[in-house]
Amino acid sequence: MLQGAVVFSKSMPTSTDSKGYVGTLPDLTRNFVPKDTQKAPVEVKPSKEFNSENEIKPVPRDNPAFVNIILKSDKTSQYINDLNEFIPQLETIFDMIENNDNVQFFNAKVYYFNKNVDYFRDKYAKRPESHFVTYKKLMDLSLHAKSIALLRLEAEKYNPYLAYGSAGYIYNPNNITEQLGYLKTEIEQTILLLKESN
Repeated sequence: MLQGAVVFSKSMPTSTDSKGYVGTLPDLTRNFVPKDTQKAPVEVKPSKEFNSENEIKPVPRDNPAFVNIILKSDKTSQYINDLNEFIPQLETIFDMIENNDNVQFFNAKVYYFNKNVDYFRDKYAKRPESHFVTYKKLMDLSLHAKSIALLRLEAEKYNPYLAYGSAGYIYNPNNITEQLGYLKTEIEQTILLLKESN
């Protein structure tokens, strides 16, 4: 007998023409009595009454109470809406610093943040909003974040080749951790400032 061969018992059918249950089924309809369900008549109203001018009143768009209460126009300015878009970005960068995430991911998030700040700067540079504290704080934070991202990138690149003497101290992991701590504090302050401006 071969090793690993499958042995079939003699009781197993040899043909493949057996299909399912091979017996008699009981008659289930013998004791079955269907229930009579009565359907409620559908009440139909003619469409003339619904669309008539007496039934539908026009919207009072001239009434300031309707406009202010019912429609609730957006009271936040576009500047505040733009500021609110920075909060989740800054929270993400803050979390990445706390979790000591990969340099590449960190730099990608900082790059995206800086591109948004550049657009924000171009949009409000010649407007009165450019004198607001929140505007100036975002500009400062953008520069700081960009410099830290560049420092981390250079440290990643040059660390294997530098001694931590006077020239290489800037790329020392302790220095980078300290700089990230300063950036984290600045991000936290900026988030609070942006949330208070709402």
